Amino acid sequence: MDTLLRPWSLDDAPVILAAAAEEMMDRQFTMPIDSLTAAQEWITLLMARREDDTGYSFAVLHDGVPVGNVAVSSVERRHQTGWVSYWMREEARGKGLATRACRAVSEFAFSELGLFRLELAHRLDNPASCRVATGAGFAVEGVERARLFYDGVRFDTETHARLATD
Repeated sequence: MDTLLRPWSLDDAPVILAAAAEEMMDRQFTMPIDSLTAAQEWITLLMARREDDTGYSFAVLHDGVPVGNVAVSSVERRHQTGWVSYWMREEARGKGLATRACRAVSEFAFSELGLFRLELAHRLDNPASCRVATGAGFAVEGVERARLFYDGVRFDTETHARLATD
């Protein structure tokens, strides 16, 4: 595994709390993160998913400090598939870290988890996320109309996939 990534630890709760407070980042979490306790609960959930073999989340490191998250979740063994997601703290964006992390987690999913197909999607109004996906080798597969619903507004998403044979 690339030294760019490491599993989250409970000691990282302050980083999670700070990330969740950034604009629009609350959408990246499966629960409200409004305290250190909530941040620790989120990290505990990630650890449980790893134990259950359903998801593998990693802190993305810059100079040894966590600045983002990359994950392969919805691990499905029968069809050998998984769902890739990523986010970066504001100060770490635009440095290529998300693309490198996405490549690294893909290699982990193919070599360590034995998955064959990885999928991800991003809102059409997020060209930076599209650059991460394509830069990490994920081919565009199509648009899902009105897929996401945030703050009373529906958003189209673009779906990408990467195969172990790509």
